[in-house]
Amino acid sequence: MTSTLVASGIDTSASPARALVCRACSARYPLAAQHACYECFGPLEVDYDTAALATVTREQIEAGPNNIWRYAALLPAGQDPASRVTLDPGLTPLVAAPHLAAELGITAPLWVKDDSANPTHSFKDRVVSVALTAAKALGFSRFACASTGNLANSVAAHAARAGVPSVVFIPSDLEQGKVITTAVYGGELVAIDGSYDDVNRLCGELVETDEFEDTAFVNVNVRPYYAEGSKTLGYEVAEQLGWRIPAQVVIPMASGELLTKIDKAFSELVEIGLVEAPADGWKVFGAQSAGCNPIAVALHTETDTIVPVKPTGIAKSLNIGDPAAGLYALEAVRRTGGWMEYADDDEIRAGIRDLARTTGVFAETAGGVTVAVLRKLVESGRLDPTAETVVFNTGEGLKTIDAVAGQVGPTHHIKPSLRAARDAGLLG
Repeated sequence: MTSTLVASGIDTSASPARALVCRACSARYPLAAQHACYECFGPLEVDYDTAALATVTREQIEAGPNNIWRYAALLPAGQDPASRVTLDPGLTPLVAAPHLAAELGITAPLWVKDDSANPTHSFKDRVVSVALTAAKALGFSRFACASTGNLANSVAAHAARAGVPSVVFIPSDLEQGKVITTAVYGGELVAIDGSYDDVNRLCGELVETDEFEDTAFVNVNVRPYYAEGSKTLGYEVAEQLGWRIPAQVVIPMASGELLTKIDKAFSELVEIGLVEAPADGWKVFGAQSAGCNPIAVALHTETDTIVPVKPTGIAKSLNIGDPAAGLYALEAVRRTGGWMEYADDDEIRAGIRDLARTTGVFAETAGGVTVAVLRKLVESGRLDPTAETVVFNTGEGLKTIDAVAGQVGPTHHIKPSLRAARDAGLLG
């Protein structure tokens, strides 16, 4: 659960972070490499000095770099640019989607937050930059993770940029595109015969060994810092909308942590006075694959018991059968009056194509899940079509190209002549 390896540690004279606090029992711990509470084994998250956060201004943020570090004063580490381990992700496009809105019957503005524009083409660059910057401050000399693909890409790339060795662990049945886009960075890549949950379990055991004492597993022993990187998505959406919070957001769920942190980002912005909450608040909606939907099932059955599942289906980046933040995702959705839905493989493929055809954004399977769920939420009346909505695309479609490879291709195949073009109807 923890490591004794600490260098100078997090600089609390510059960072607004003050402690790690248990989400379950509120026990407090120093800012170290620890992810679980010694009292109740609940998950830890970073606790901040709200007075320090309240000194941050819009002008200070807007004068910052065009990446996540414009929000450094709201993050646990990285206030000194020289301390960062980063690819400088963030400030990705917020794409207007009027054609998709019209197809779905949405009359209010609809936006796609497209995080495929990050350096390794997924939102994971945000969380990895924050986690590894904290890991550097804590004295770690090797970087690692358990991953369904995008995280592996990002950790390997960050390590290559920083000149630090890496070892990443993935399920052996991962999409080939994600395997290649990890292996190319030259670190150690370990394929494991098992699900992501098996991979994560092994990493939880490795982090306790002497041989891995010098290793920061971004989503294990430095997970509290890693999770905070997701808040930058919420910060950016609010800033890109002119410093306001959208009425509704639709967010893909694997562990459930991304959803909770975007909601936390909105709450923080309101608390420290950078934005005003919408008159009726904001609603958070979660999207899962039908092949791995334990959080949504718990919501639908009105329980707090999240029953682990063995994941199936094409949305492998969301295939976490035992979601660590599932309970907290449930809490956020219930508190805000949102909902969760799930989509099967055919609906996911249709979602990918719908988004590409109407916005020019080619999403990986997780984005297909989000768009398919958006459609279901509108059709069921759960999502208000007259309220401004932002949906999140968390990764690049070229990583999961097999999902639609059999469904798209040339619309014509002709010989290189005007006669052939005319016969094919290309000249009217």
